[in-house]
Amino acid sequence: QKNSLQEAEQLVQKACITPPGEEVVVIFDQLSDALCRVADLADFVKIAHPDPAFREAAEEACRSIGTMVEKLNTNVDLCQSLRRLLIDKDVMDSLDPETRRVAELFMFDFEISGIHLNEEQRKNAVNLNVNILDLCNEFLLGSHLPNKIEKHVLPEHIRHNFAVEGSFAQISCLSADSPDDLVREVAYKVFLYPNGQQLQCLDELLASRNNLAQLVGYDTFAHRALQGTMAQTPEAVMEFLTKLSDKLFSRYNIEPSLYCPFFSLGACMDGLNILFNKVLGISLYAEQPEKGEVWCEDVRKLAVVHEQEGLLGYIYCDFFQRPDKPHQDCHFTIRGGRLQENGEYQLPVVVIMLSLPQSSNGLPTLLTPGMMENLFHEMGHAMHSMLGRTRYQHVMGTRCSTDFAEVPSVLMEYFANDYRVVNQFARHYKTGQPLPKNMVSRLCESKKVCAAADMQLQVFYAVLDQIYHGKHPLKKSTTEILKETQEKFYGLPYVPDTAWQLRFSHLVGYGAKYYSYLMSRAVSSMVWKQCFAQDPFNRAMGERYRKEMLAHGGGKEPVLMVQGMLQKQPSVEDFVEALVSDLDQDFETFFMDSE
Repeated sequence: QKNSLQEAEQLVQKACITPPGEEVVVIFDQLSDALCRVADLADFVKIAHPDPAFREAAEEACRSIGTMVEKLNTNVDLCQSLRRLLIDKDVMDSLDPETRRVAELFMFDFEISGIHLNEEQRKNAVNLNVNILDLCNEFLLGSHLPNKIEKHVLPEHIRHNFAVEGSFAQISCLSADSPDDLVREVAYKVFLYPNGQQLQCLDELLASRNNLAQLVGYDTFAHRALQGTMAQTPEAVMEFLTKLSDKLFSRYNIEPSLYCPFFSLGACMDGLNILFNKVLGISLYAEQPEKGEVWCEDVRKLAVVHEQEGLLGYIYCDFFQRPDKPHQDCHFTIRGGRLQENGEYQLPVVVIMLSLPQSSNGLPTLLTPGMMENLFHEMGHAMHSMLGRTRYQHVMGTRCSTDFAEVPSVLMEYFANDYRVVNQFARHYKTGQPLPKNMVSRLCESKKVCAAADMQLQVFYAVLDQIYHGKHPLKKSTTEILKETQEKFYGLPYVPDTAWQLRFSHLVGYGAKYYSYLMSRAVSSMVWKQCFAQDPFNRAMGERYRKEMLAHGGGKEPVLMVQGMLQKQPSVEDFVEALVSDLDQDFETFFMDSE
């Protein structure tokens, strides 16, 4: 951390005295890289490391680097060095498109941070940003804390479902999978009971975000957050969500354990290797890590190798459950790829974190269909990081607009649910028997049982997020807004004395951008149907996918990448139709039945 901050100071000085030209952008990217190498690693360590001391140190590093970034984003001298470049038409015309876009993105960071304000206002913007970081951490922590209830209040026959501490029962989740409806009711009402401190934290977070947005010249935080996305404006997001909701409104299972023997972890990794090899010319090779290189002995290191280009980067697979490890599946960038000054490419390094059960009793690790799909999803992010071989790390791989970032990962879910792909690897771990077609058919049909309701729920969440980050002051309390929005966009009645929004941790990382998952899914659906549904192993389409979508990372406007892949400009209606048609047609079973 200390070295990173010192290196950053030196690069700032260098940037300020460098005349307008390509080198200015290179120095800015080096500055970004110096800070991101520490911040990205610390972001991962604070969540995944088994040692609390490491997690605490990483948390502090995140705060220090975050504060430094906010100060740099309001550094007038640094901004002037970039502005001199941007206003020099001759120099700008001489730059390649990616360098121009990266220069504009760095200037965009200055502008949304308030570089145009006077000195006192800039200090205020930095303080607001740091305060928002602290409120985000406080809200995240509070969103996961259990609620207590005196255990004698609970019927005796359900107490064993909850952890007990002294005379209290601890309710730490919704228990949605419990077969006992009383357990589900108690968990829902207690876990979602309003917490005054958390309510105050959310109010302060939303108000601070709004104050920051208005200070730097935006009507609302949503207007600021949506700059540079596919949607562009809150109005476009609400049009998309409202039209999708209208289409869904008129539409109102399987036993996973039967599938597990066919989805051993080894078989699934083989399946990914086969798919990547056929579609992208890529192979995954296990490597032995150096001593002290990994944070837990069951972490595996994979080298990603292209058949012609050679080594592209490394993926660390942190797949298994352990004490204090969060139960969340995610992809972390540890080091971004970039072209270095010596002409060599800095290889990207990422971590995929899952929560799979350890193998036991001599059995391999067996995955449910949901776990298998999540593995494919996270590997989609990893491939984006490996193949987004941009010149600048600031726009490598998944460092792109939020409503585009989920496209490669969601597209992988379509591959994971196609019989022709699954048939390549799904074998019973004992007998070697392939997964029967009728089981894949049932699996695909089961996904449609609640698909419309699940999508409607996502619309409700996304609309709520837009309202919270819209015009302030809010007309009502966050709980009253929740009640109204739920009744309008979800249909199920609000349960009195609950405050689900206090558990909505995505308000931190996806403020005003929760709609992104739905929009990414719409794009993925269009790419699948147009490019891969006829032949999921189509190498020509794989190369087009790499060239038009993966290769640019965030170095090209997301809408232009989508246009390049689909060879047309999709409208809001196209996005909506793509999602709704997924509920109607069964491409997987269509292809199975036609064989």
